[in-house]
Amino acid sequence: MAQCTWSVFAHRFAHWATQCRIPVLRQVLLVFAMIFERFIQICNGSIIHRDARIGPGLVVHTPYGVFIGPTRVGANCTVGTGVLIGGGSGGVGDNVYFGPGAKLLGTARIGNNVVVAANSLVLTDVPDNTTVIGVPARIRLPGGNVQRFRRQTLKDKD
Repeated sequence: MAQCTWSVFAHRFAHWATQCRIPVLRQVLLVFAMIFERFIQICNGSIIHRDARIGPGLVVHTPYGVFIGPTRVGANCTVGTGVLIGGGSGGVGDNVYFGPGAKLLGTARIGNNVVVAANSLVLTDVPDNTTVIGVPARIRLPGGNVQRFRRQTLKDKD
């Protein structure tokens, strides 16, 4: 298994252990999960909080420097290296791509089918089907389609 797969597996096991309702078994599972989770965090350099509710299909592309706090992340999310998803955020929708170094801070919520470009800082809500770029992140490509810009001539500048 790849390193990124171990990070997701450790999170899913720790999250499952917190949901166990048998008292003694829960404590044993939590101790084992905590040791396993810390070992994986040290080896991979990525932290996925056990209280994060993550949908199926999470891909941690390069595991180093990844932090996902206790928030909701939808299905089919791809996370690059150095990504921070803060715990106080409003959540992340389905089919979201975080480029390397992207940050989601504050109470911002990200919709479905969104691309957060590399090194972008998201501070406000992002609607569905958009691409955001920059610090702070702004919507650059609505609908995920490349926009065509007309050439500026000397007459246009006057």
